[in-house]
Amino acid sequence: MNQIIVENYSSPCGELLLGCFQEKLCLCDWLSNPKHSKNLQRLQKSLHATLHYSACDTLQQASKQLDEYFSHKRQEFSVPVLFIGTDFQKQVLQTLQTTAYGTTLTYSQLAQKALNPKAIRPVANTMANNCISIFLPCHRIIGKNQNIHLYAGGKQAKQYLLSLENSLIR
Repeated sequence: MNQIIVENYSSPCGELLLGCFQEKLCLCDWLSNPKHSKNLQRLQKSLHATLHYSACDTLQQASKQLDEYFSHKRQEFSVPVLFIGTDFQKQVLQTLQTTAYGTTLTYSQLAQKALNPKAIRPVANTMANNCISIFLPCHRIIGKNQNIHLYAGGKQAKQYLLSLENSLIR
C-alpha cells in the first residue's frame, strides 16, 4: 500500500497537517477545517494510500518555507505540489497557484483566468475542497464585493494571511 507521509505544523493562525506523496506536497490542511476528515479520505482514496506520521525531505522543505512565509522572508513557494482532482479542478488549482502574493481575485476573475468564465460555482467548489492551503493560495480568492467568504482555516486565519501579505506591499 502507498503511503502519504504526514506531520503537524503549527502556524501563527492555526494548526496544519502537511502531507507528501512521492516527494510532492499533497496536503496542507487546517486541522480545524470542518472538511478535514473528508479531505483525508478523498486524498487516501485518490492515491490508494494510507497516512503515516514520519519525516521526509519534502515536508522539511515545506515547513521551512512556511516558517519563511510567516516571518516575511518568502513570497513564493518552490515545494513541488501534487494536484488531485478532475482535469478542470487541476486547471483551476494551477491557475490559483499563479495568483501573486499580496493580491486578491474574485471567484469570477479566477474562472476567467482558468479559461472558463461561466464556471464560477465549480471554481468556488474547487476552492472549498482545496487541501493544500497557503501553497495553493485560496485565501487570496474573495467575493465580488470584496467579502471574505468561508475559509478552511476559518475567517480569522484568512484575514491573518491577507494582512500578513498586505503588510509587506504597503
